[in-house]
Amino acid sequence: MTRPSQRTRSRKHISKALPGGRTNIHFKREVPKGGGCASCGKPLAGVSPLLPYEIRKVNKTRKSISRIYGGHLCPNCLKIALKQAARTLSVV
Repeated sequence: MTRPSQRTRSRKHISKALPGGRTNIHFKREVPKGGGCASCGKPLAGVSPLLPYEIRKVNKTRKSISRIYGGHLCPNCLKIALKQAARTLSVV
């Protein structure tokens, strides 16, 4: 019987051949979907789609992008938002 923590659909069931000729089921965590832009939903470049325990091991430059709204907006949506902010600022 599998452990209760393994009885979930968030784990992939992988059949592995053992040295004795038997096959066994290993449970692997699914790789999460990469981050997306909050405005248009396009996948963000430069943000690694990793599990939380893998993100802790990765250096800071691979976790997010160094510009403003780095892991939140794509460059095109950021450009549009900055233009809108400058337009509303100059009117007032």
